[in-house]
Amino acid sequence: MDVRWEDYGWERVADGVGRRRLPVWDATTALVVGDKGALLYDTGATLREGAEIRAQAQALMGGRRVTHIALSHPHFDHVLGTAAFAGTEVYGAVGVDTVLTGAGRDSLRTDAVRHGVDEADAVEATDVLVAPHHLVCGEWTLELGGRQVLLANVGPGHSGHDLAVLVPGSREVVLCGDLVEESGDPQAGGDAIPSRWPAALDRLLQLGGEDARYVPGHGAVVDAAFVRAQRDELARRFGVS
Repeated sequence: MDVRWEDYGWERVADGVGRRRLPVWDATTALVVGDKGALLYDTGATLREGAEIRAQAQALMGGRRVTHIALSHPHFDHVLGTAAFAGTEVYGAVGVDTVLTGAGRDSLRTDAVRHGVDEADAVEATDVLVAPHHLVCGEWTLELGGRQVLLANVGPGHSGHDLAVLVPGSREVVLCGDLVEESGDPQAGGDAIPSRWPAALDRLLQLGGEDARYVPGHGAVVDAAFVRAQRDELARRFGVS
């Protein structure tokens, strides 16, 4: 199945695979469409943004609903829209549930407000924040009907809980989250594990190979050479091999 992604401000990455660069923080959300199911990768920074993504996804699929969500990592601009997708199965890297509940939820709210999310919006989103129903330790294959996708726990690196998605095809697509950033230098916050970040990028390259299209958490789609160069720069920056 393919759709007119551009009519909704999305970019077609491959057959049945599209992504949108969300406003303000330039965070990526991506949609992988199968015959019977659809996977959304990241959900935006607020419930309002999540609802907009949901409406666009349904329009792109002729009224069908998103059936699966994969969260790339537990930062506000990638997860706070999740509750807009009622009844959807949510996946994340093992351990991410501890960050999205309790004190971790409070920290997420504070971080969102500090970066410019309206406080009422941040409170609303974190009050109903959905923790993953399924935790990925190594790899997890999802069947979407006529196509399979591979969820891979490739971290830690950018955060303590980084989940990538491989979409097989005539040219593989790798959804990288913020392990890869194109529109600015990779950001290493307090939950980053710099010593493991280059190894996480090595894993991404193993997943996709030389000919894959790599979709970063922020910025334009890149190739393997870009990911490798960013891997080497992070190794130099953090003093690891």
